[in-house]
Amino acid sequence: MTQRAVERIYATGRRKSASARVFMSPGTGQITINRRPVEDYFPRESQRILLHVPLDVTALAGQVDLWVTVRGGGPSGQAGAVRLGIARALEKQNPDFRPSLKKAGLLTRDSRIKERKKYGQRGARARFQFSKR
Repeated sequence: MTQRAVERIYATGRRKSASARVFMSPGTGQITINRRPVEDYFPRESQRILLHVPLDVTALAGQVDLWVTVRGGGPSGQAGAVRLGIARALEKQNPDFRPSLKKAGLLTRDSRIKERKKYGQRGARARFQFSKR
């Protein structure tokens, strides 16, 4: 029995408190997130569009299969994490994609995270209402 060696590329993406592991291989454009179809996992069209941006920039939509596991955060953070993971995987597959991905801002990790709540306050920046009397 002979097994065909399929080139599988791995990359990691993070956004807010979400972390995504992206496995990419040549295929028909199938995207699976946490063992569910992308339409199932991200019901919002805007989040699905976000995922397809790196594939559209490199004109590889429909040519690669993506198998993704994502944990932590909410839907928005997870979509951003998956997008970064896809962009990094595409860059790993073909370094010639780097300039176009970089120009589209897809290789930059968005480091904005929730600021912690401070003691003696209502939130990170919000204070309790001051009363003079």
